[in-house]
Amino acid sequence: MGTRFGLHVCRGNWSRDESTLLSGSYAPLAPYFARMNVNQLVLEYATPRAGELIAFAGKELGLGVANPRTDEIESPSEIASRVREILPRPDGGGMPPEAIFLNPDCGFGTFAARPMNDMVSVKAKLTAISAAAAILRES
Repeated sequence: MGTRFGLHVCRGNWSRDESTLLSGSYAPLAPYFARMNVNQLVLEYATPRAGELIAFAGKELGLGVANPRTDEIESPSEIASRVREILPRPDGGGMPPEAIFLNPDCGFGTFAARPMNDMVSVKAKLTAISAAAAILRES
């Protein structure tokens, strides 16, 4: 496939207090995303702050499924359930599985002086994402 380009929209990674971070649906940005010459949109969806999942025709979705700002480890079944919300539906909506990539929201590279997660949590969250991918591949 060659070089692919992606765009990450960061909603804030400076605090564990979700009420201080950016929120709102990506829907107002959808027309702009559609015109961008990128292959993948890497969007934060691990918390309700992002609103409903939106399918983006012609784009891959780097789907944020783990919150790097909490110590809570998402279960593989919870992650898989969230991903199923964006898979193809009988009404023609959704996205094909091959266009969905599972990510943590904004990665784990927060601030060197005060990281949001320790390595134990990071490993557990990445393990949960990997286990969710296996569940989805089996179904």
